Amino acid sequence: MIPLFLTCKYLIPYTYIYKKAVLIKKYLFKIKQMPNHDVSFTNEEKRVVIYSGSDKSTVPSKVTPDTPLEELNLNWREKDLPERERTKHVHRLHPYLGKFIPQLVEIFLRKYFHPGQTVCDPFSGSGTTLVQANELGINSVGSDISAFNVILTRAKITHYNLNIVNREILDILAKTAQATQPDANSDQPSLFLLEERKPKYATSNEEYLKQWFAPQALQELLVYRDQIHNYEYQDILRVILSRSARSARLTTHFDLDFPKAPQTEPYWCYKHSRTCIPITQAYPFLRRYSFDTIQRIEEFSALRTDATALVHHEDSRVAYIPPVDGVITSPPYVGLINYHEQHRYAYSLLGIEDKSEEEIGPAYRGTNQKAQDEYQIAIADVFRRVSHVMPAGGYLIVVASDKYGLYDKISQLCGVEVEAIINRHVNRRTGRRSNEFYESVFIWRKP
Repeated sequence: MIPLFLTCKYLIPYTYIYKKAVLIKKYLFKIKQMPNHDVSFTNEEKRVVIYSGSDKSTVPSKVTPDTPLEELNLNWREKDLPERERTKHVHRLHPYLGKFIPQLVEIFLRKYFHPGQTVCDPFSGSGTTLVQANELGINSVGSDISAFNVILTRAKITHYNLNIVNREILDILAKTAQATQPDANSDQPSLFLLEERKPKYATSNEEYLKQWFAPQALQELLVYRDQIHNYEYQDILRVILSRSARSARLTTHFDLDFPKAPQTEPYWCYKHSRTCIPITQAYPFLRRYSFDTIQRIEEFSALRTDATALVHHEDSRVAYIPPVDGVITSPPYVGLINYHEQHRYAYSLLGIEDKSEEEIGPAYRGTNQKAQDEYQIAIADVFRRVSHVMPAGGYLIVVASDKYGLYDKISQLCGVEVEAIINRHVNRRTGRRSNEFYESVFIWRKP
């Protein structure tokens, strides 16, 4: 057999190739020895000085009530905490901007709580605190102003009968395929819907849906949506529908988080480095996410405990809060995210209540002094109400980006003792959120 390097137009001497290979090997070895140029660093980690040190990041499972705070290193490198761990089991049932990673919650649950106690998250968001508390046998209760957030959290914490939920997920998927795909046994989505297969409920008068979804994609989503009421586990089906809708919108692949206008023509895709065309079907996403959801529910089912987990669609400034032992939460950041708007497709599809006017610190109100003052009062009001139902000595763990230095006053307003503040770099931000970002873990104690 002729060696590969002899098949080119000009013969390349073997000794030349060997010498080049040796030089490349030596160069790669030198790179590995250079500080902050370890090949195991991501590009972002190379830019941030904090990752160049030799301190090892904290392993959450090794934290105990006796672990000193000064020993905690919450700056995880990608190799220390890969994506599959940060998004384990039900934590990735649906994309959600502004959530903290489960490992951060686990550390402070292990440090300040024990099985049988109750932790409160008055800004429960996507339910990270409630899910992690259940894993550790700790009871939990949460509230959120966003109806979609509550649906998502309930879908994560529900104690499912696996046989029933699996059967329901596959059944509604099969019925959607039968109604919208010319060949229901084919994996290839249809570009059209046969006229006689159009169900009477497969139209929508909502302009948002017509604007942001191709006709075939909208048809498939609506057929799926209008069957949900026939099943027992409706929240998990709503989450699958919403996740599919997010992916099936008429937007560019690289701007799923903040699309400004529908994309109806082919475009150059920075994510895939090629020309892409807008999405025209939703069924492939319904199918993909159905199987992914089944797998994630089963994974969490093997880990969950009998600890209770409850979430309420209420404003924590006025909601009833039962006696709890402490708090772990990540409040909304002032002027950063419109929490209802990020799931606008879900509100439009599901017809759920919109309370965006009651959000604390939404982006549309900005970050001026008035917005900051209102934010401080509202956040402090929530923590003051929760602390009233906590025992003396109970802890409030608050994770927030304090860019404007608001939390010193907030701690004073709600009458807590500041035990410590731990600052950490938020790694692995992508897309339009790729700038360096830091947050603080405020450790407060009720006197």
